[in-house]
Amino acid sequence: MLVDYHIHTFRCGHAIGTVGEYITAARKKGLTEFGFSDHLPLYWLSEELRDRELAMTQAELALYIDEVQKAQQLNPDLSIKLGIEADYIPGHEGELAQLLAAIPLDYVIGSVHFLNDWAFDDPAQLDKYKDFNIDDLYYNYFDHVRRAAETGLFDIIGHPDLIKKFGFRASMPLEGLYLDTVLALKKNDLCVDVNAAGWRYPCGELYPAPEFLALCHEYGVPVTLGSDAHKPELVGEGLERAVEILKSIGFRQVAVFEKRRRSLVDL
Repeated sequence: MLVDYHIHTFRCGHAIGTVGEYITAARKKGLTEFGFSDHLPLYWLSEELRDRELAMTQAELALYIDEVQKAQQLNPDLSIKLGIEADYIPGHEGELAQLLAAIPLDYVIGSVHFLNDWAFDDPAQLDKYKDFNIDDLYYNYFDHVRRAAETGLFDIIGHPDLIKKFGFRASMPLEGLYLDTVLALKKNDLCVDVNAAGWRYPCGELYPAPEFLALCHEYGVPVTLGSDAHKPELVGEGLERAVEILKSIGFRQVAVFEKRRRSLVDL
C-alpha cells in the first residue's frame, strides 16, 4: 500500500495548490490514504519576525484545519489525515506542546530546519554554508534530531538527514551519527519519514540515506512515506521508487496514523 503523509498546500507560503487540488491529484494517482502536513506557524518568533514564506501565519492555522476537515467529510471514500509539520527549536518545547495539544491531529512530523536562527534548507540562505565547517554542521544537525526525538512531541521525524539537501557532504564516516540517531528514535518510539523530495534537490538521494534506513530496519524503527509535495502534481512522486529501496532493505510494512495512534500496513 502506498501512502503519502507529507503534503503541503499554499498555506505554507512556499507551495502552491489548495487542499482540493491535491485531493484531485491524489485520486488520479490512485492514492487512497494521504495526509496534509503544512508547516506550523513559527511559534518561537514574535509575529513581526515570522517569515510568511516559511510557514503559515497563526491566523491561517484555523483555516487550514477547517479545510482538511471539510475535505474529509466531502471525500468519505478516502482516508485523508490531518497532520502538521512542526519545527523543533531547543528551549521552546513548552510553547510547541501547548500549540499541538489544541489541534485534533492524526500525526505530527517533527523536523529540524533551523540551526540557531539559520534556516539551512532555505535556498535564499544557501550562502551561509560557507561560514561553517560541514562536519560540524552534521554533528549539530543530528544532535538536534536526537533532541527532537527525546521531547515526546512528535510521531514522525521528517527527512532525518535533511542537512545533505544542497549536496554539502561530510568528510567523515556517518555510521556513528546514523546509529546514535536511530537508537534515539527507537528509544522514543518514533517513526521515520521516508521522503522522496531528496531526489528533486542537489543531494540527489532519498531522505534518509539507504544506510540510515538499513539501521532503522535492524533496530525496528518503523517508516512511513512522504512525497513532500509542494505542488499538486508532485503528490506521490517518487514513492514507488522509495518502496523498492525499502523492500530491498527488508521492510514489508509502513506506518499509518489516526488520532496520533500508529499502526502498520503492508507495502
